[in-house]
Amino acid sequence: MEPTRTLPTHPAEVLSARNATYIAFIGSGFGFASWASRIPQVRDALAASPSTLGLVLLAVALGSLVALPLAGVVVTRLGTARTVTAMACCVAAGLVVVGLGYRAGVLPVVLGLFLIGFGNGTWDVAMNVEGAAVEQRLGQAIMPRFHAGFSVGTVVGALGGAAMVALDVPVTVHLVAAALVVGLTVPLGTRRFLPVETRTPDADRDGADRARHPLAAWTEPRTLLVGVFVLCMAFTEGTGNDWLAVAVLDGYGAPPVAGPLVFAAFLAAMTAGRWFGPGLIDRFGRVATVRTSALVALVGLLLVVFGGVLPLAAVGAVLWGLGTALGFPVGMSAAADDPRRAAGRVSVVASIGYTAFLAGPPLIGFLGDHVGVLRALTVTAALLGLAALLAGTVRPLAPDDARPPSPAGDEGRDHLR
Repeated sequence: MEPTRTLPTHPAEVLSARNATYIAFIGSGFGFASWASRIPQVRDALAASPSTLGLVLLAVALGSLVALPLAGVVVTRLGTARTVTAMACCVAAGLVVVGLGYRAGVLPVVLGLFLIGFGNGTWDVAMNVEGAAVEQRLGQAIMPRFHAGFSVGTVVGALGGAAMVALDVPVTVHLVAAALVVGLTVPLGTRRFLPVETRTPDADRDGADRARHPLAAWTEPRTLLVGVFVLCMAFTEGTGNDWLAVAVLDGYGAPPVAGPLVFAAFLAAMTAGRWFGPGLIDRFGRVATVRTSALVALVGLLLVVFGGVLPLAAVGAVLWGLGTALGFPVGMSAAADDPRRAAGRVSVVASIGYTAFLAGPPLIGFLGDHVGVLRALTVTAALLGLAALLAGTVRPLAPDDARPPSPAGDEGRDHLR
C-alpha cells in the first residue's frame, strides 16, 4: 500500500527532516561531480574521440529519461525515504561499475553511467517531494536552499576529484571511495525524513481522488504549464553552465582565464540566489519573485551578449546567475503543493524541465556554427520572456485544491502566494 505521512509530533522532527533533506541534495551533487571530475582520465583510457565520448556520456541522459516519467509511480509506492535510499545505492553501484570497468572498454562505462543517470533521475524527484513536504511543515520557503545544497555537493565533489588527480589517485580507488560515501551517508540520512505510515481504510475517504494514478498528472494543464516554466528556466541555467565560458572567450576575444572566471561568477551568483532567495519569496510571494527573477536574468543575458566590453559581460553573468537561481526549485515547490499528488506532479515537471538540459547544448551549438556562440545565446531571451509570462502558474493551489497534512494548515502557506 502507498505510504502516507504522519504529522510530526515535535518541531525537532521537522528540523531533523530538513537536515536529512540537505544531505540528500548534497549527496546527489557530490556523486555526480565525483564522476564528472574523472571524465578526462576515463576518456584517455578508452582512447575515445570527442564524438565517441559524447555518445558514451549520453548514457547518463538516457538513464534519466527512462527514470523521470516513472519516478512518480516509484515514489508513490515506496515513499521518499526508501526511494532515495534505493537510488543512492543505484548511483553508488554505477560509480563502482565505471571505476572497476573503464579499463575493460566502453560497455561497462555505458552501463555504469546509465545506472548513475537512472538513479539520479528518480532520486531527484523523491528528494524534491521530500523537500516540498518539509517546506510546507516549516511554513517558509526553503526549497531553493536545498538546491543550493546540491550546488555545494557538486563543488565538494569537483574539488575532491581535483585533489585525487593532483595526488595521482587511480580512478578506480576514487570512484569506489565516492560510491561508499554516497551509499552509506545518504541512506543513513533518510532515516530522518518525515515519518510515514501505511495508509488505513479510514484514511481513504477521498478514495477516488487519492487513488488517482501518478501518471494522471500528465493530463493536468497547471502541471504541464509549470513544467514549461521549469523548462524555460532550466534551459537558461543549462545554457549558462554549458556555453557561458565559451561565449566570453569567442565573443570578446578574452584571455583564456576570463572564461572560467566569468563562469565562476555565474555559479557563485546562482548559489547565492538560491541561498538568500527564500527571504524574497517569504516577503513578496512566489509569483512576483520568480517573474522579477526571470526579468533580471533577461537583463543579465542581454548584457552578456550585447555589453560590448568584458566588464559589462561579467556584470551580466552575475545578473544571469541571480535571475536563474529560483526558477527550477520554485517550480518543484509548485508541483508539490498538494502532498497527495506531489510525486506524480514533480515527476511530470522534472521530465519536462530536464528536456532543456538535453536540447539546450545541441541547439546552441547548431546556432553557434552559423552566428557565433555569443549571438546564439539570444534564443534564451525568448524563453525567459515566456517564463515571465508563465510565472503565474507557480501560484500555490487554493486551500480547497490542496490540503497538506500540516499543523500549519493553509496559514503556513500564505507567504508563498
